[in-house]
Amino acid sequence: MSQTSEIPRRVALIGYDGVQSLDLVGPLEVFSMANNYAGRRVYEVRLASIDGGEMVTNSGLRLAGALALSDVAEDLDTVLVAGGSGTALLALQDSALVGWLQARRERTRRIGSVCTGAFLLAAAGLLDGRRATTHWGACEEMARFRPAVRLEPDAIFVADPPIYTSAGITAGIDLCLSFVEADCGPQVALAVARNMVLFMRRPGGQTQYSAGLNVQAAASPRLRKVVAEISEHPAQDLSLPELAMRAGMSERTFSRAFVKETGIAPMTFVELARVDRAKALLETSDWPLARIAERAGFGSLDGLHRAFQKRVRATPGEYRDRFGRHAAAGA
Repeated sequence: MSQTSEIPRRVALIGYDGVQSLDLVGPLEVFSMANNYAGRRVYEVRLASIDGGEMVTNSGLRLAGALALSDVAEDLDTVLVAGGSGTALLALQDSALVGWLQARRERTRRIGSVCTGAFLLAAAGLLDGRRATTHWGACEEMARFRPAVRLEPDAIFVADPPIYTSAGITAGIDLCLSFVEADCGPQVALAVARNMVLFMRRPGGQTQYSAGLNVQAAASPRLRKVVAEISEHPAQDLSLPELAMRAGMSERTFSRAFVKETGIAPMTFVELARVDRAKALLETSDWPLARIAERAGFGSLDGLHRAFQKRVRATPGEYRDRFGRHAAAGA
């Protein structure tokens, strides 16, 4: 769908009773700020719902003035479906919204979702055979609900044009910033990100959460302390004997308990924690790779490269080029 640079791109943000408010308000703010920084009305944004009028979000916030789907303009550029409560989403899976999304598929340039809004795209069959993501906590449910979806549970957002899906809540802001960058250029997108006091614009390939958060949540209090120490100080001595001693267990008992509670081996987690630390240093510093290898606990540049090839499927240099602060600044 083509538009001249002077005609605003029409964007419909789709909500309902029980919607997550930030899934709507976050994207709305991104597009509104983009208009300000572009110096013209790039986007014409409207809230919409099945019947229009007022929506009550899952936090009780009331949003008024939504258009009914039947009144939404035909020449939409972008449709974005917000996530919300499980009860609300379940009620909508056989609603008029699903049919409306199916009808829009061929004539809308971008159809996307924020968080669990992906379930409504899936119910409409728009994600079958496509790469997609949703909130990490809903990925297993999505896999059961629509096995044909090629789920990428770690991604911040996934672009499989004309379909775009984003992870939990604030990831919708990242997705919309990517839209702004594509439509208006990196300078406008960066200005919006700065005004929203975002540390950096997260490209879609980054993971939703660090390895430590998931493992720490699964571990017992006794092992949780060790997991936290690994995440906080990955450059320390984290050999198996050292970790077992900290946990007050034999090496064999510690290894078994760690795998049983977290699903991964302790030394695998150590490597993941070190990769996470190296990623953070690559994103925020200009340090030489050898220094990053040392500070992340790899001990050698070769160790850093091997871990990145294995866990990230890219070299540290390639990761910095894609996600480093100069890349984020459009340099």
